[in-house]
Amino acid sequence: MTKSELINSVAEKADITKSRSELVVNAVFDSMTEALKNNDGIEIRGFGSFTIRNYEAYSGRNPRTGINVHVSSKKLPFFKVGKELKEMINGIAPDKSKE
Repeated sequence: MTKSELINSVAEKADITKSRSELVVNAVFDSMTEALKNNDGIEIRGFGSFTIRNYEAYSGRNPRTGINVHVSSKKLPFFKVGKELKEMINGIAPDKSKE
């Protein structure tokens, strides 16, 4: 699903205009991006969680030339799928006894 398809889907399900839906989707993405920039995790119960993983600098090798190159340290977002989403995707009925 592309961002524009998501905007259309939100507009249909919420019965709002596409321009309003675009504002909502952009606000959600902007909020998530800002949280990750601030090293804050994002947890959406039943869906999953986003965290930032820190990777140390290392010495790598360019596969084309064979020359050693320095790779700087970096932060990358990481998504861990939630149990309920995993079960829905795999066609497993959620356990209602825990509710």
